[in-house]
Amino acid sequence: MPDAFATFASRWLPDIESALDRLSASNDTLRQAMRYSLLLPGKRIRPLLVLAACEVCGGRPEAALPAAASVEMVHCFSLIHDDLPAMDDDDLRRGKPTNHKVYGDAQAILAGDALLALAFDVLAKNLPTDVAARCCGELASASVQMAEGQSIDIRGFDHPASQVELEHLHRLKTGVLIVCALRMGGIVAGAGDSQLEALMEYGWRVGLAFQIMDDLLDVTGDEAKAGKKLGKDAGKGKQTFPALLGVEGSRGYAERLIEEARGYCKALEQSDVLMGLAGSVVGREW
Repeated sequence: MPDAFATFASRWLPDIESALDRLSASNDTLRQAMRYSLLLPGKRIRPLLVLAACEVCGGRPEAALPAAASVEMVHCFSLIHDDLPAMDDDDLRRGKPTNHKVYGDAQAILAGDALLALAFDVLAKNLPTDVAARCCGELASASVQMAEGQSIDIRGFDHPASQVELEHLHRLKTGVLIVCALRMGGIVAGAGDSQLEALMEYGWRVGLAFQIMDDLLDVTGDEAKAGKKLGKDAGKGKQTFPALLGVEGSRGYAERLIEEARGYCKALEQSDVLMGLAGSVVGREW
């Protein structure tokens, strides 16, 4: 990861982990299942985006920790449900057995449900009322759109998908939560409309580039580094960017998206961290 983002991540990751641990603490069986997936080591890109967006909009990152934790809870909920046999049927996540492999399908479904609800509880109880209301709206909208994206992905296409259709799918599956994370960080900081717009445009491009690189990793990546089984998209006949644009075409498109994302950073002060994250996406192996 480029230096600015790496430095920011090393500063704030311990606080993010502490917040996730504290806000999900309990010993009952359901909480154990929730915490199993929530506390697995990960890059925490989305919560870091919340904190980075808060900082570039003039806020204190620590004030956005509840929002950061809530976004990660929703992300974790989506992964638990996506991994289920009725969905993507994955056995490995972040190098460990998926939730349903450890706790069974029923408990995994409940753990995901509870994490989604807990995310809104965290916002309501830990942010000023007006800020919490706006953040809840952002997160609710993103959650619905993520479900819509998963629905499209499960149904698949009955025709060769166009680039427009593929981009729409991945905006829903991946982009909306990245944009939500950025906007929530801005909202906590009291960002104006122009700042929120710049964060949104940055987020759409980074999110799509992230998904393109994810598709590429499924074709060319290392399972040990990725922490999940690769090559499943082709096996399931899913339509991906490498299938549509080729490996080099996909990489080139991701690079163009990142350059566009960096352009939107110019509308924000002290945007080195967001610039650094954008640069890390194209070279990612995770």
